Amino acid sequence: MLLLQTTTLQIVQYLARCIFINIIGRKAGGLKYMNLKNFSWILLFVSISSSALGNEIYIEQVGDNLDLDITQDGQNNQFGDSTTAIDLTGDDITFAITQTGDDNDIAAVINGNTYTGTWTFTGNTNTVDLVCDSNGTNCETVKLDITTTGDTNIFDFEIGVSADGADADISFEIDGDGNVLTAKVDGVSATIDITSDNSASNASGTINNVSTGHTTGQGGNMIDLDIDGDGDSQGHTVILDITGGANHFTVTQSGTNDNTVNGTFSGDGMEVNITQSD
Repeated sequence: MLLLQTTTLQIVQYLARCIFINIIGRKAGGLKYMNLKNFSWILLFVSISSSALGNEIYIEQVGDNLDLDITQDGQNNQFGDSTTAIDLTGDDITFAITQTGDDNDIAAVINGNTYTGTWTFTGNTNTVDLVCDSNGTNCETVKLDITTTGDTNIFDFEIGVSADGADADISFEIDGDGNVLTAKVDGVSATIDITSDNSASNASGTINNVSTGHTTGQGGNMIDLDIDGDGDSQGHTVILDITGGANHFTVTQSGTNDNTVNGTFSGDGMEVNITQSD
């Protein structure tokens, strides 16, 4: 396993020392001539830098039976990014992550026959990008539970890229406004259970999903599901339990066997589109 982490404190301490030395070097006689006003600016710089910079984690793992737990607390943290995603390869992977704060990013690629995950997010304007089975031969059994509390978060999940996700059981729980969830699942049997609640919304903005062209209503959430593959005797199942208004839902199911959508909606201004095909 390769793991690199850059800490905010180390960066800030280094920069503060550079400024401190520069100021002293310019003052004849050294520290006794140092202006307290300059020192206060150093403290202010350290304070601003500490809040603006986040931690970064990058992991490349090859091997079976990985049990990985990640906790990041604060803002502007990264667990992988769009150019260097976390790469986990191996069978029987268990990977759990908890992020608390705003403006955090996750980018992960998982390749393994069995993956179990628990992802918990609290905060706003976070971005999550997960690909499970990027080479078309893995992620046959996936059990994934995602819970998010916050607004204007973006989640993009792709599982079983080449219809290899034999058994996918995915649960999303969303509490907040202006969140965008896009999930594409290919496989034999997929069950997706989504609970969304934005009933306490005071938001007035709209959210636009560039990839689909859909736009939410005032303060609503957007959920776009695409489930395909042959399906088994039970087919694919989508369960929607939605509370709150101005939400947009698109569900597309395809496969040779039975598909089911079970939806419960409570709220005004809903837009729901369901397409099923063999």
